[in-house]
Amino acid sequence: MTTRQVRCGDILIGGGAPVSIQSMTNIDPGDEKGLVRQIEQLTDAGCQIVRLAIPDMEAAEVLSRVKKQVKIPLVADIHFDYRLAVAAIEAGADKIRINPGNIGSTDRIKAVVEAARTRNIPIRVGVNSGSLEKDIIEKYGGVTAEGLAESALRNIKYIEDMDYGNLVVSIKSSDVAMNYNAHKILTKTTDVPVHIGITEAGTPAMGRVKSAAGLGALLLEGIGDTMRVSLTADPVEEVLFAADILESIGMRKPAINLVSCPTCGRTRIDLKGLAEDVERRLEPLKKELAAKGKKGITVAVMGCAVNGPGEAKEADFGIAGGNGKGIIFAKGNIVRTVEEKELADELISMIRESCGSKA
Repeated sequence: MTTRQVRCGDILIGGGAPVSIQSMTNIDPGDEKGLVRQIEQLTDAGCQIVRLAIPDMEAAEVLSRVKKQVKIPLVADIHFDYRLAVAAIEAGADKIRINPGNIGSTDRIKAVVEAARTRNIPIRVGVNSGSLEKDIIEKYGGVTAEGLAESALRNIKYIEDMDYGNLVVSIKSSDVAMNYNAHKILTKTTDVPVHIGITEAGTPAMGRVKSAAGLGALLLEGIGDTMRVSLTADPVEEVLFAADILESIGMRKPAINLVSCPTCGRTRIDLKGLAEDVERRLEPLKKELAAKGKKGITVAVMGCAVNGPGEAKEADFGIAGGNGKGIIFAKGNIVRTVEEKELADELISMIRESCGSKA
């Protein structure tokens, strides 16, 4: 699905631009130093857009000062008070997020739109399962995918009727299937760029599962221009896992792609321990290669000769266990046989040498 394109700071959203990763600060909106520190941590993790809650005028003033200290685009998250949205825009927000249904009268929404028009910044229209309008709930007998899509389209039209099309839309539910179906309905009738996420996904253990299933399914359908993984955790974890999702479905190329077999009765080595050791030792190398712009190296850790150079023949580098010994291979060709205890060392050494790394 091709959507219209908008710009949030220096990040393009929609129109064929790569899917961008967002997160949100989770500390006191009045803590200027803390916000700057957390935003820098998110930026280092690969976040491209950061959202901040603006619950009062003090937070809008802090936004203005934070904006001068960070490089990443900032989104102001506004509820209820249109004056906060106007103040955040004047403070330098690169985008604002509102739910028109809780902002109030047409005059108040128009004031927000005019302020956004002055700086030509996008407005993200946000709808979720907890904020659905009463008449829509009554129409569908509860919160449904159809109701979520109808609410989003209603709010899009509300602002487009004010002759402002610089929009992003989000519809979020904690119900993965409902979330998916709502997006399928929505994107049939609008070309507004879509911010995707699973709201209230939960702790990292469950939140990753729901996000991988829900966001992965949408992205594979061609739905989603920017995304946030919502976890009850450090927001840095949201960013890292969002990147994992994009890499796993081929929408981003990782610096190093580690593959390993699930083990079977043929396995005669501690494959689990070996794979975890290799994964841990590859981390600094991944960061070094990513910083240099080098991507696309596949490393395989396999349990036996059957799953070694055979099934993993496309891997750039790999190891396969035997009985006390194992083989080192590259592009399907066996390089040498070594003792089991030397497999990880030999593999990492070969990768470093090939990449010209000292990590």
